[in-house]
Amino acid sequence: MTYKRIMLKLSGEVFSGERDFGIHKPTLDDIAAQIVAVATLKVQTVIVVGGGNIWRFRDTKETAIERTASDAMGMLATIMNSVALQAALEALGAETRVLSAIDVPQMAEPFIRRRALRHLEKGRIVICAGGTGNPYFTTDSAAALRASELTCDVLLKATNVDGVYDDDPRKNPKAKLFEEVSYREVIEKRLGVMDQAAFSLCQEQKLPIVVFNFLKRGSLLKAAKGEKIGTIVHA
Repeated sequence: MTYKRIMLKLSGEVFSGERDFGIHKPTLDDIAAQIVAVATLKVQTVIVVGGGNIWRFRDTKETAIERTASDAMGMLATIMNSVALQAALEALGAETRVLSAIDVPQMAEPFIRRRALRHLEKGRIVICAGGTGNPYFTTDSAAALRASELTCDVLLKATNVDGVYDDDPRKNPKAKLFEEVSYREVIEKRLGVMDQAAFSLCQEQKLPIVVFNFLKRGSLLKAAKGEKIGTIVHA
């Protein structure tokens, strides 16, 4: 089964590639190529990107910048990543629109639900930037919110591990990978699929979440096709 409309959540860190900071051009181009491969299936694609490769509050607390100001900086970082991704996608011939929760008309359209849906119906890739436009909410929350607003069939959470484990697989080689897990089990076992606000919204809307390893070649295409990959979280 190929999904009709997907939400792809990309962390900002994925854009830095081999580096710890910024945007790594070869990595950006590879990400764009994988997304275009999905778009060729006529899958309507919505993307939310993080900004952790440029600014992330939890890593910069020592700056003593007040939280709401710091979160605003993080939202601006997501816009930078979104514009970069748009350029990479359009270099491959994909029609793309950046819609932002923050008003930056020189770089992006404002996020308006009807406008976003119209772009998707026309076959354009929609990148939702600026998070939710509010401090204290992560880009996971933005992905859950936009996926719900735009009636996406699934939220694909791209990570650097193979799915959801009962422990950190990078620290515990015996950690168990779940192929399938319910919302209730995630809460009971404290599996930490995403932040609580985002997860609660997905649970409420019965929006399935697929957690998969984006670094594995062809993984996004498999996830978009509904093939067995990573971990699926559902009711």
